[in-house]
Amino acid sequence: MSISDSAPLSTGSPDADLQEALGGDYALTPAFVARVIDAADDGDGLRLRGLLEDLHPADVADLMGFLTAEHRAVVVLWLPPDLLAETLPELDDGIREEVLERVPHGTLAEALQELDSDDAAAVVEDLEDDQRARVLAAMPEVDRAAIENSLGYAEDSAGRLMQREVMAAPQFWNVGDTIDHVRAQGEDLPELFFDIYVVDPLNRPLGGVAISRLLRAPRSTPLTELMESATEIDVSQDQEEVAYIFEKYHLISAPVVDAAGRLVGQITVDDIVNIIQEENREDILRLAGVSDEGRGDGVWNVVRSRAPWLTLNLGTAALGAAVISLFSATIEQIVALAVLMPIVSALGGNAGTQGLTVTVRALATRELNRSNAVRTFFRELAVGLANGLILAPMIGLAAGLWARDAEIGLVIGAAMVLNLLVAATVGVLTPLTLSRLKFDPAVSSSVFVTATTDVFGFLIFLGLATVVLL
Repeated sequence: MSISDSAPLSTGSPDADLQEALGGDYALTPAFVARVIDAADDGDGLRLRGLLEDLHPADVADLMGFLTAEHRAVVVLWLPPDLLAETLPELDDGIREEVLERVPHGTLAEALQELDSDDAAAVVEDLEDDQRARVLAAMPEVDRAAIENSLGYAEDSAGRLMQREVMAAPQFWNVGDTIDHVRAQGEDLPELFFDIYVVDPLNRPLGGVAISRLLRAPRSTPLTELMESATEIDVSQDQEEVAYIFEKYHLISAPVVDAAGRLVGQITVDDIVNIIQEENREDILRLAGVSDEGRGDGVWNVVRSRAPWLTLNLGTAALGAAVISLFSATIEQIVALAVLMPIVSALGGNAGTQGLTVTVRALATRELNRSNAVRTFFRELAVGLANGLILAPMIGLAAGLWARDAEIGLVIGAAMVLNLLVAATVGVLTPLTLSRLKFDPAVSSSVFVTATTDVFGFLIFLGLATVVLL
């Protein structure tokens, strides 16, 4: 049951605070956020810590998005180091950069030691150079070296994504040897791992043994009898390619190897979920011509990300207006055309966007490539023709009755069919062409598709009207 905004204040116990914080939909309630703001305004750090210490790190990160910069500056100072550590990777990039400026470098160094190397590297990457140097200098040498090694890889590569903490066992061990070794690691164990990788004397993975399978086997069973082949990830592979491999082969974890085939880390499914969400979010935003805007972004940053695409849209709109101006004499003689022509271009634009969205998604999921591109193109062309033949009689009859001129109905019906064929063509060919040229098809396809359907919609409709009606 969700907690309403008017829910009574809790007794102050951790369980009561936690119950008030989350509603039935796992979202933070306005009442709880208001309590945090009140505590921050009063500078009551002990109350803040009591409110926050039992929250999940993801909920703390969500809370930060509801607060102003001033309130975040107070709240972050009262987060316990372990909770701060787990919250930092969950924050939106813009908010995280702002929060990191407020945290003393000693506190931050302590917090980063609680994280896996991949999460720690993601946080350190957002630091300014001087702050990064101070934080790394305050960390133990082993942790510092792991982070610096991760930062040495390309930003979107598997090397940056992987965690260096990994469990490996030599090929001559049995189940008992492995279990004893794992138990002896204590706090040095990776926080999350699903497989133990069997390696040869050169530290090259031969296969993996799932923990669940290891625990079922007798202690005397050799690991080589239990291991299964492991899908290896090259340290230089792009993170989007890694996400595709995980999704295609239903992986939970995978070993990461360097150029010599040596085991250097692992990637787990929790990291991949984040990558898939990030890539999907980027594609959706790029289709609309905007960048990844966070809740912490200011007005100017949002304007700066959107204005270039709106400027480009202004140019394409001007091109459409130029086409209309070519037929000004026709429009002056038949005023009804000015009322009807937006219908052709609007439906063409929507149809083109439909084809574009399906094509971009198919490219992203590797469902579309050279082997089926021609078949996909003709399928979309057939869909465009079918939709045109369905819509043309409807709009043609309505326009003819409204204008009391059957020829106008015939013209707009024919223009509808032709423009939907154009929409189907550009909706498929534009992202395919951009992908072939090594450009991201999600970035600018929508602008080209909309411009093309507008220009051709006006050109076809007004051109047919000029030929048939005058």
